Amino acid sequence: MLPLNQNLQKLFDIAQKPVKTVIGLMSGTSLDGLDIALCSFSGHGLQTQYKLLQFITIPYPEGFKSEVQQVFAKKTVDLEKLTLLNAYIGSYHGELVLQALSKWDIAPDTVDFIASHGQTIYHAPKRLHKQANYPNATLQIGDGDHLAVKTGILTISDFRQKHIAAGGEGAPLALYGDVLLGHKPGEERILLNIGGIANLTYLPANNDTTNVLCTDVGPGNTLVDAACRRYFNKAFDEDSAIANSGKVNHDLLTALLSHPFFLEAAPKTTGPELFNLAFVENAQQQSQTKELPPEDLVSTLSAFTATSIINFIKANIQVDNLKIFVSGGGARNPFVITQLKLAFENIKDTSSLGINPDAKEAILFALLGNEALCGEPIVLGDNPKVLMGKFSFAV
Repeated sequence: MLPLNQNLQKLFDIAQKPVKTVIGLMSGTSLDGLDIALCSFSGHGLQTQYKLLQFITIPYPEGFKSEVQQVFAKKTVDLEKLTLLNAYIGSYHGELVLQALSKWDIAPDTVDFIASHGQTIYHAPKRLHKQANYPNATLQIGDGDHLAVKTGILTISDFRQKHIAAGGEGAPLALYGDVLLGHKPGEERILLNIGGIANLTYLPANNDTTNVLCTDVGPGNTLVDAACRRYFNKAFDEDSAIANSGKVNHDLLTALLSHPFFLEAAPKTTGPELFNLAFVENAQQQSQTKELPPEDLVSTLSAFTATSIINFIKANIQVDNLKIFVSGGGARNPFVITQLKLAFENIKDTSSLGINPDAKEAILFALLGNEALCGEPIVLGDNPKVLMGKFSFAV
């Protein structure tokens, strides 16, 4: 019997370790920075145990954001720019990982692997692109090989492609982490993540994973952030100061909520390809609110985020004693959270589950990497029964 080459032998050895040290990376559609979560994992599947050892978000400089925005959520882009960014982001994320490890005084060779989400630049479910001869598709850039070589650490990346190849839409992948880390027999739970897009996972009290529902429900922060950038030169509405200074325009809110997306059956996915300022401008034209003061627009878009979440939960998850746990940037949006608390009695952020609400998505990809390495596919609702991720060796 021939021996394994050094990369495969190392992979085998890591998979056999009872406790693994893992870095999870998440870069969201808000482009605020790279979330880096250093975790330890033992077990897999429903027996998974983890600890968050360190967490940091390293902000992106404005120049980097503007480069990515040239190819972000656009049907037509400069192909050379896209190609260059794929390599550049992989190496750049590697540099940021090394910065974080240096700050924490942790040697790279003590990390077993990196699990990287990459940077989504276009999400194209068939429901949205409507091209008969093409399947669901999504694209994340930030090449895993570049990340692995830069850091010297085995890297698992490009998780969403397997989900699509097996019949899914590539999102929301929060499902897997929410089930493995957030379920509790006897409690009706929703884990709600309000990032650029709002998604949720319903975890039934009977712990039947075939009845789990995970879906996007509408915009999270993406429209509010876009309006703040255009009209106030701010990256986001800090402490809801702008939203609270304006008034909700109910004619515009009704027009925003009239989009067919909200009538589509779950599970479903979406992104800034749909929920963008062009979408808002169309709704303003429809509702004759083009002259709306900018602060009223931000207030209305904040109400839109909250209302779309509330409407979905009330229409689709009709159970008693429901507990809702919120994560993502929207968990720090007082306007949105106040609206949710008016609609539902029991809302907390995920810190009450022992899950840092800012780190949750980075932890999720660390978990998906752990499953790719030593897990087994499990049935979760109508989702594909697959393990996700592509392996990049450092040498």
